[in-house]
Amino acid sequence: MGILDRSAATLRIFGDELIPEDVSKLLGAMPSKSFHKGEEEVGAVTGKVRIHKTGSWRLSVERRSPENLDAQIFEILNQLSQDLTAWKFLCSHYRVDLFCGIFMASFNDGLTLSPEALLALGARGIRLDMDIYNASE
Repeated sequence: MGILDRSAATLRIFGDELIPEDVSKLLGAMPSKSFHKGEEEVGAVTGKVRIHKTGSWRLSVERRSPENLDAQIFEILNQLSQDLTAWKFLCSHYRVDLFCGIFMASFNDGLTLSPEALLALGARGIRLDMDIYNASE
């Protein structure tokens, strides 16, 4: 089993009633990106206007090469409230996940997450969502 080439991680919170400023107050941090439902965004490359169908709050960290998803998980979580009641509120009102891009270096790479990282995500009710990209793509 080879080592994964790189990883990307973003905590994402979505909801029609989501007000990004309220999420920031609850978590004690500012997002990398956030949008209110119905807000317009102009694509940096395409110039196309996109209207957000739901509210969102996202906190991303730098990609890691080689992959180090454990470090990225803690880099995100250590910036945010440790109050599990706040997380329970968020997860009961919104869709909360940690979106990860996993980029393979060969046809048979593997990923291991520590029990500590899995426990930290689980205690907060954060779903783990992974896209895994084959090295040939």
